[in-house]
Amino acid sequence: MDGLGRINAPLWLLAEVTYRCPLQCPYCSNPTDFAMIKNELSTEEWIRVFHEARKMGSVQLGFSGGEPCVRQDLEDLIKEAHDLGYYTNLITSGVGMDRDRLSVFKDNGMDNIQISFQASDKEINDYLAGTDAYQHKVEMAKAVKEMDFTLVFNIVLHRLNLDKMKDILDMAMELKADYVELANTQYYGFALENRALLLPTKDQLNRAEKIAHEYQEKYKDSSKIYFVVPDYYENRPKACMNGWGSTFLTIIPDGRALPCHSARVIKELEFPNVREHSIEWIWQESPAFNHFRGFEWMVEPCRSCPERFKDFGGCRCQSYLLLGDAKLTDPVCDLSPNHHVVLDIIKHAGEEVEQPLIFRNPKSSKKLSHDTDHD
Repeated sequence: MDGLGRINAPLWLLAEVTYRCPLQCPYCSNPTDFAMIKNELSTEEWIRVFHEARKMGSVQLGFSGGEPCVRQDLEDLIKEAHDLGYYTNLITSGVGMDRDRLSVFKDNGMDNIQISFQASDKEINDYLAGTDAYQHKVEMAKAVKEMDFTLVFNIVLHRLNLDKMKDILDMAMELKADYVELANTQYYGFALENRALLLPTKDQLNRAEKIAHEYQEKYKDSSKIYFVVPDYYENRPKACMNGWGSTFLTIIPDGRALPCHSARVIKELEFPNVREHSIEWIWQESPAFNHFRGFEWMVEPCRSCPERFKDFGGCRCQSYLLLGDAKLTDPVCDLSPNHHVVLDIIKHAGEEVEQPLIFRNPKSSKKLSHDTDHD
């Protein structure tokens, strides 16, 4: 909502066209029960969603997953989105693409391609991906630049790769990335299951952030580098999705509409489906999308806090996952009476734990042959 209580348009549409993926990343933000969702929207149903959202005012459309390149109709969806006037993003692992397919994406109007890497070296990358994907990713990133797309280099950071920050940034610069997203793990989905093994120490984070800032200055004229601090190490919550039901609209593979990609974790809410309702009704009228709009739902200390206009109370999913109640103040905030929950979690960061990584598509229990915690 804006300052006058009006509902804004859903400017950013995220189309999670499938949860299928050939990779097994242990920090995947897809729901851990993703395999239960099989009834994906058809080509025609997705196109109807694009038309309705565009009519509502959506201007940017991201194709995501899972791995969106698994969809054999992706080329058709890209063309339709372009013809409707969207600025389009493809959020991909690079697996499922080749130069011929990239050429069709270009012809059909794709604007921006984000390729995700697991690490800057082949061993760690392929261990986390669960497949021999590293070299193909490199080749696809080079092809993206050669075909004059905007290239976004994305890497999810965590305890197993954070000490390789310099190598990661050197790789991104060598690939001539236009944008570099250094996205520290946010703990939802599989990442939450693996938090004890993925959460870095504060010292690790500080070292990595220092290097990131050095590269930001050095390459400021050629690449935009973003370093996203993990929520747990902040003292104030982020303005999650710019506020619930404010800017972002996510449609998951079976047609359910969410105000953010993780909202399904809040079991008390029933999220509407585009197979049953129009985008206009979902965005304007549905109880789920109105549930945390505005400020009336807030409890103290958020309700009277002047920062509520900046952070909107933080992340509802995080409150639910850590406290069991989505309306409570995000415990990341040091004004929250439950901030101790987050402090206790980070106090144990970096400790050795007797548990294996839980992979998204478990194929192997192999371990890395060397210590990945340090250079």
